[in-house]
Amino acid sequence: MRSLLFVPGDSPRKLEKAAGSGADVLLIDLEDSVAPSAKEAARGMVRDAVESLRGQDRRPLLYVRVNALDSGLIEADLDAVMPAHPDGIMLPKSASGVDVQHLAAKLAVREAESGLPDGGTKIIPVATEMARALFALGTYRGASHRLAGLTWGAEDLAADIGAETNRLADGTYTDPFRLARSLALFAAHGAEVDAIDTVYTDFRNDAGFLAECEAARRDGFTAKMAIHPAQVPVINAVFTPSEEAVAKARRIVDAFAASPGVGVIGMDGQMVDRPHLRQAERVLARVRG
Repeated sequence: MRSLLFVPGDSPRKLEKAAGSGADVLLIDLEDSVAPSAKEAARGMVRDAVESLRGQDRRPLLYVRVNALDSGLIEADLDAVMPAHPDGIMLPKSASGVDVQHLAAKLAVREAESGLPDGGTKIIPVATEMARALFALGTYRGASHRLAGLTWGAEDLAADIGAETNRLADGTYTDPFRLARSLALFAAHGAEVDAIDTVYTDFRNDAGFLAECEAARRDGFTAKMAIHPAQVPVINAVFTPSEEAVAKARRIVDAFAASPGVGVIGMDGQMVDRPHLRQAERVLARVRG
């Protein structure tokens, strides 16, 4: 999982275009991009899109972003889309691991009702959209076997705290949002799931977008969300380990395999220890994934 592309659930034209974007995951949206008056019609469109795309041989993973647990809309969202068997559900405005557990219970009931495999529907929460959620980021570890990744959001958080902006003039995040980003990164790795960076809304700023992707990979994110199909190739390129990185990782793993029980080995004039081995294993896991 490298690229996750948002697509409005009430636009069949955009859904069709997104399916050919090369994204690893389509985030078919029933929340912010769909007006309240269009929710009911959008549910049917999303169900039909998931059913159609699931029949394709080469397809992205299909996740549906439903409305929040306290919105009064999530039950109807799940009732509509779960019979189509999406690969996963994105939960917006998640306050803690308890919210993931609540969603998991709802999914279990609907999987049983639709004859779907128990536990087959995964969950990705958006974990920083409310100020209070930042204090519960450590609760996602062990919350559910359905947890596949964790991401963060800056736009709803800005509204929640009354921030005038979440970015400086040079495009970098202000301190409160840098903190939220870092905590979400640690929370994802603490829960041993994919760490997914948030969207870059200035989709015409190619240089800024590339720089943010590279910074996210540098810091430990393994994927990034997109709001436009043109962003997908950049994300895929940045978050695919280079041939050089893969070759180095294989050398490290092979060296430790050849010397079991050794804590440190010498390679290219440098000392390589167990943390380097874990990092190398992560690189190879991303290639296999």
